[in-house]
Amino acid sequence: MEKRDYYEVLGVAKTASADEIKKAYRKKAIQYHPDKNPGDKEAEEKFKEAAEAYDVLSNPDKRARYDQFGHAGMSGAAGGGGFEGFGQGMSMDDIFSMFGDIFGGRGGGFSGGFGFGGGGGRTSQRKFRGADLRVKVKLSLKDVATGVEKKFKLKKYVTCTHCHGTGAEGDGGTETCPTCHGTGSVTRTQQSIFGMVQSQSVCPQCNGEGKIIKNKCKHCAGEGIVYGEEVVDVKIPAGVAEGMQISVNGKGNAGKHNGVPGDLLVVVEEEPHPDLIRDESDLIYNLLLSVPTAALGGTVEIPTIDGKVKVKIDPGTQPGKVLRLRGKGLPSVNSYGYNTGTGDLLVNVSVYIPETLNKDEKQALEKMQRSDNFTPNVSIKEKIFKKFRNFFD
Repeated sequence: MEKRDYYEVLGVAKTASADEIKKAYRKKAIQYHPDKNPGDKEAEEKFKEAAEAYDVLSNPDKRARYDQFGHAGMSGAAGGGGFEGFGQGMSMDDIFSMFGDIFGGRGGGFSGGFGFGGGGGRTSQRKFRGADLRVKVKLSLKDVATGVEKKFKLKKYVTCTHCHGTGAEGDGGTETCPTCHGTGSVTRTQQSIFGMVQSQSVCPQCNGEGKIIKNKCKHCAGEGIVYGEEVVDVKIPAGVAEGMQISVNGKGNAGKHNGVPGDLLVVVEEEPHPDLIRDESDLIYNLLLSVPTAALGGTVEIPTIDGKVKVKIDPGTQPGKVLRLRGKGLPSVNSYGYNTGTGDLLVNVSVYIPETLNKDEKQALEKMQRSDNFTPNVSIKEKIFKKFRNFFD
């Protein structure tokens, strides 16, 4: 019988992601599992077919070869001659084991001695993981622009130096767990509507470690960790923003019995700048001009992250005008932490109108008021208010 296309078997597109392929296989495996379809040869064949398809499509090299050459390209890699040959003689035990790995190694299986957690005496010793630590770091806009290295003095659980993390006093302080025989798990069989069902759970005596401590360390009471402190250097990349979280692997609390250490999570807080406002990678400065400077033009100083710069103001500058200082903003980073460019400094221009005038100032303005140059026309009015409308679009 002609072999079906693997993508068709799992019901996914050829562009499907690895996660989509995994989900599709889980669905098919549950649907056609032999214990849900006792005596159904067709369901059993579809179960095998789905496993074969997943074995190929979940492996990037096999998948690339299959996409290029089809089933012919699987000869010697995926069996070429049928399910019995793929994976170099993969058996039903191997299929159930693979099925268990797809479900994250959880216990619970079907009759016939096949458990989702895997059979055949495979060990699954548990490794304790230390808790994550979370700290906050306050950064100035200067820190954000250039990146900075910060030191953190952390109070946390560290590996016990007396027992080197084992939790045992001296050599030979541990022995194989007599309950699980070192596997870290125990298997139970019970009757269900599907027949005899096997379930795996963490060994209650050794808590999944596969060994027990005979003589506990006097310094850590057998935990392998003690409360201490550590100074950690953390490099903060340029372009980070308020609320971002930087993860430093392995710098959290130590795991018991030489387990996996947790992570250090550094949460970014931005200190407000006295003059500049951040808008993603751009910076905004609100410039307030005097009437004479707006009318006559001149030079003003604009604050930036690196210091003040002088900017020329053209005669007749209107309120609402935006001056753009390119490259004077902040670095822009993508989700992978790569710099994708630098933002700009946007200068919003406003004009200050005096609230009180002396006699001479009032007479001078009254004289100017009679000049046509001080009477706005329709085009100027539309030009100014169009800029203001853009702020609300």
